[in-house]
This record gives sequence, structure tokens and C-alpha cells, in this order.
Amino acid sequence: SAGFIVMTIKFVLMVNKQGQTRLAEYVDFLSIEERTTLEAEIIRKCLSRNENQCSFMEYRGMKIVYRRYASLYFIVGADTEEDNELGLLEFIHCLVETLDKYFQNVCELDIMFNLDKAHFILNEMVMN
Repeated sequence: SAGFIVMTIKFVLMVNKQGQTRLAEYVDFLSIEERTTLEAEIIRKCLSRNENQCSFMEYRGMKIVYRRYASLYFIVGADTEEDNELGLLEFIHCLVETLDKYFQNVCELDIMFNLDKAHFILNEMVMN
């Protein structure tokens, strides 16, 4: 591929500080039970880390990259072949900036009450 970086994102989660999932987008099919287990384990791991710890970790053969913006955690899971953790961190930042522009300073309630719009924006960014 001529200079293109192919990001193999498996899922994107937006989670509040209490550990409640506000938005979940999965690229590959997972049953509700598998999603619930995956979210519970990853959210617990991310929320238990302090701000001095690295925002990258491995989990079940996936790379997990997360970043907290205000009261929301943005968590991305990708293939382990994806060596570009900073690229995933930049994707999260770009997603937050896009949501900020659309919602004029995005907050948890914007996501909750406009879930369809948030999913649409996220899908456009992941698929393109």
C-alpha cells in the first residue's frame, strides 16, 4: 500500500469514570455475553491505572489504547500487528476533536442523548 497506514481497529468504547459504557462500536461480531465480559475486564483495567501509567496495554491478543478526556474514557482495541500505538492515540484525539466540533464541546450527555449521531461520526472515522 502506497503510504497508507491500515489501522485494524476491533472496537471503540466510550466509558464514564464510574465504568458505565456510553458508546460501544464493534467492527467484528461478538455476542452480547462476549461484549459484556470484554468491556467489564478492559474498563476495570483502564480505570484502575493512574495517570502516570502508560495508556497502552495488551489484552487477549489485542492492543488496547485509551485516553481520558474530562469525565469520559475513550478506549480502542486493535490487532497486535498494529505497531502504531501513537497512531491509535492520535485517532482518539481526532475523534474527540470531531465530536467537540459537532456538539460544541462534547460531554457525556451529548453522547447519551445523541447516540445515533455519535455512532455515525465514529463509523465514518473508523471506516475511512
